[in-house]
This record gives sequence, structure tokens and C-alpha cells, in this order.
Amino acid sequence: MTLQEKIEQLLTKSEFTAEDRAIFEEFKTALRTGKIRSAEKDADGNWQTNAWVKRGILLGFKMGNMVEMSKETETFKFFDKETYPLRPMTLADKVRIVPGGSSIRDGSYIAPSVVCMPPCYVNVGAFVDEGTMIDSHALVGSCAQIGKRVHISAAAQIGGVLEPVNANPVIIEDDCLIGGNTGVYEGVIVREKVVLASGVILTRSTPVFDLVNGEIIKSTAEKSLEIPAGAVVVQGSRQITNGFGKEQGLSLYAPIIVKYRDEKTDASTKLEDYLR
Repeated sequence: MTLQEKIEQLLTKSEFTAEDRAIFEEFKTALRTGKIRSAEKDADGNWQTNAWVKRGILLGFKMGNMVEMSKETETFKFFDKETYPLRPMTLADKVRIVPGGSSIRDGSYIAPSVVCMPPCYVNVGAFVDEGTMIDSHALVGSCAQIGKRVHISAAAQIGGVLEPVNANPVIIEDDCLIGGNTGVYEGVIVREKVVLASGVILTRSTPVFDLVNGEIIKSTAEKSLEIPAGAVVVQGSRQITNGFGKEQGLSLYAPIIVKYRDEKTDASTKLEDYLR
């Protein structure tokens, strides 16, 4: 029986044996080592959700009991499901975790050469690939998929999603620069080499205005919002053209693609290499 079949079988149960818990630990270890993940890119470059993996993660919350996770010597107290402690890590993982209060939850994959600046948080089901930097006060939410050599700048929020189980998590592909105080939520897909300037907010319902190609990029019922490869996205606004909004001179927030990456853009982001 495959691991998927074992997990699907456990989903029908309301009480769990020691053997059931061993199966869940096998599942969590597969997540931790990157053998399974909540979403994967297919041969055509499209991202597909592995719903059974997300169901397995939810199973852990159903299976676990609330326990105290803080130590007797700590002033701050922590209480969580026993199935999701902090991720076990050693020097052999080759992940640089700078002192200062970061937390990485078990059931997440952190590749060698990742840098975690304090304090940051990586939630269960997340996949963070090689050479990525997660800066201070940044969040990598549940099941988010982060590519190689990505910089998630200070206070950036990469949203998580567990339910509905067939919904795509947030995807950040290789070589992206995610600016400070940026937020990417609700299954948005950011293709490779994108630059999101500081403060850009992207959700499924956010229209993105592409000045270069003269088009508006939107999600559909079947497709998530997708930022094209190499796009440089900045904060902008669009004027309200009727009614009270026009009378008051109001504008709405609008992310704008002002250019696509070139040698000059690459030179400015090259500085990130020296931080790793």
C-alpha cells in the first residue's frame, strides 16, 4: 500500500492507534525531506495541487492532542498540537538559521543553503528551495512553494492555504525578489525572475496592470492570478471615474508592471548574492 493510500485510509477514522501515528510520522518525514509536496509543476509548466497531501496535513491536526511545548525555564508559554512541534534540525541540514527567534514547523521542507533571518516563521507543508533567503519578520505560510534563490524581504507575507484542499497554494518560482512589506496571498502564482517592489499586495481578486503589453491580468474561476516571468511590479493607483469617488478625487490601489527584467535590473538584484 502506498503512503497516499495509507493516509486516505486514516482520513476515515476518528480514533487512532500507535500504528496510525507511525504512518502519520512517515508522512511528515516525507514532507520534511521533500519527497512529497502539496503542489508540483507538471511537464507543461502548470502547477498542480496534491490534494491528498493537504488532507494528510489536516489529518495531523485531527490526530494531535494539545500539549505544552514550552520549557520550564521559559517565560513565554506555548501550547499546540503534539503532531506539529518545531522541525528537528541539525548542522548537517546546511541551513543557516541566524540567532534571534525564528520558528520552522515540522512538516516543512527547507533545502540546504537556505538562510533564515530572525524572526521569521515557516509553516507546515511549505517547501523552500536552495539558496533562498527568508528575511526578518517574514512569513512563509502553510503549503507555500518557494523556488531557488528567492529573497523574501523583511516583513513580507507569503500566505498559506490548507482549505479547500484542491486550492493552489501560493507559488514563488526561482530567482524572484519579494520586496519588504509585500503580501502574496490566495494561491497567486509568481513566475520566475519576478521583482515585487516593496509594499505590493497580490490576492486572487487583484487586477494587475501591464503597462508594457497594454493589458490587465486577472484570475478566472479556473485559473489563479499569475504574474508573468521577469515582470517588475510596483505599487500604483487608478482613478475612480464616477460618482462620489470622482468628486472626492479618490483612487484605488493597483499593482502595475512597469517593465520586464533586463541587465540593469539583474545588476541591482545581484547584491542579494552577497548576503547569502
